[in-house]
Amino acid sequence: MLIDFNHIKEMTIPGMNNGTGTMTAKMYMSDKGKIIPTKIHPGGSIGMHKQDSGDDINYVLSGTGKAICDGVEEELKPGCCHVCPQGSVHSIINTGDEDLVILTLVVHR
Repeated sequence: MLIDFNHIKEMTIPGMNNGTGTMTAKMYMSDKGKIIPTKIHPGGSIGMHKQDSGDDINYVLSGTGKAICDGVEEELKPGCCHVCPQGSVHSIINTGDEDLVILTLVVHR
């Protein structure tokens, strides 16, 4: 199956989950999960929230940031992957001067 993100409309999302700033994302959703190329813009964050729908896997393509999952803070940089298991509480914050670009996979259980 091919998913061509060139044909999926990009959305701008202000203050996702009561976070700060804005992010842009293209979303592919199915009954098995989601694939979401995301850019968290400088000064932006995805607010602290419970990961109810499945395991949240965030692979960092570019930029810098930090993830907080169940109280544990982790540095994000290109080539790193942050995994937030279903039922955990987490946030992702752009700490740099450029977009934090991540590919998010949400795997439903």
